[in-house]
Amino acid sequence: MESILGNYLPLAIFIGVALILGLALLIAPFIIAYKNPDPEKLAPYECGFVPFDDARMKFDIRFYLVAILFIIFDLEVAFLFPWVVVFHDIGWFGFWSVIIFLTVLTIGFIYEWRKGALEWD
Repeated sequence: MESILGNYLPLAIFIGVALILGLALLIAPFIIAYKNPDPEKLAPYECGFVPFDDARMKFDIRFYLVAILFIIFDLEVAFLFPWVVVFHDIGWFGFWSVIIFLTVLTIGFIYEWRKGALEWD
């Protein structure tokens, strides 16, 4: 029984350190932050909207498009991590499957680029 608990000791230490570090990073800004913002800090963000306005206001469709593109390529990376972990076990079939997957995504990215979906004119 002690050997089983001993195997989980590094995991318990990791979780403990992560909790302590996470709480420290959450609490530290409230303790050391400068609490007197100037008007420039309260100005509109990079997107050009006033930060404290109606939540139902209209804004450009390009924000949605960029968000969707981010999700697509973020999911691509999420699918690549498990592939890398089992790469040694899946052989050439797994390799070429991922190459086809990446090729399709690359073709889609080039199509979006040529259509001007990534430009902010």
